[in-house]
Amino acid sequence: MQLKGIHHVSAITANAKSNYDFYTKVMGMRLVKKTVNQDAPSMYHLFYADEEGRPGTDLTFFEIHRAGHTYPGTRSISTTSLRVKSDEALKYWKKRFEEHSVEQDEIRERHGRNTLFFRDPEGQRLILISDESNSGVEAGKAWEHSTVPEEYGITGLGPVHLTVNDTAKTEKVLTELLGFRKKGTYEQWVVYETGEGGTGAEVHVEEEPDGQPEKPGRGSVHHVAFRVNDEDELKKWQEIIQAAGYPNSGLVDRYYFKSLYFREANHILFELATDGPGFATDEDVDHLGESLALPPFLEHKRKEIEESLTPLDTSRS
Repeated sequence: MQLKGIHHVSAITANAKSNYDFYTKVMGMRLVKKTVNQDAPSMYHLFYADEEGRPGTDLTFFEIHRAGHTYPGTRSISTTSLRVKSDEALKYWKKRFEEHSVEQDEIRERHGRNTLFFRDPEGQRLILISDESNSGVEAGKAWEHSTVPEEYGITGLGPVHLTVNDTAKTEKVLTELLGFRKKGTYEQWVVYETGEGGTGAEVHVEEEPDGQPEKPGRGSVHHVAFRVNDEDELKKWQEIIQAAGYPNSGLVDRYYFKSLYFREANHILFELATDGPGFATDEDVDHLGESLALPPFLEHKRKEIEESLTPLDTSRS
């Protein structure tokens, strides 16, 4: 078995409305699911992705109203990457970020690819990465109704960056337990890949031996999920992870996919998630994200849940 790449990344926002405005209007991503945190249904869980919400394209946010400032440190998913088709797209985004007063750096090469580092309004650390010279896991498709021209749109998730105190511990989990391959190094980063490789299947690890653990808050990343084919394969992964001595959640039914959670040796939360059944399970593809979607096991609490949430209009004319 091989993990197929990045499935999704989940982060924290303190304001769902502002988050929605930035990621749909400025970033041009599609809201493919407006639902709730199944473990705490009084908070929104928003999923932004490509045109259909394909696995490997989902950037998700839990809304925690009182989330404070993030103090960066180790034991963290320190940066999330978003894929675009070309180097030309990065030039478009450079200008777009200037127009929208988005904090950004200069375009520069990282590990043989051109990239653009930026931050969202809550300080979320993000990198746009060009797929111009990329080969490997196929990207998704930018949404044709986006605020961004299709040729420049976000097509999926790129490498996740981990900051840890001891790279050797995380490397052992990635390579010996999860089957990643060590691909190379650049600057202070070590690169690992899985499956078909490429930008959609990489983890970049940075070591800070004396660093203090990150204090998470708004704009921090909660966990990263990796792709598995189906539930049968997920069960086999559970056996492998359990045999290696890592406490885990057991299989969890998230309705849109099934999951397994565990913490790797530097305490970063990893999830393995199935590719299906997907976000069109309970909504028409043309109307994804327009209304509050609840899994069947929460539907009987809809009235109570809706009353606990701040109204968020995501309808599209």
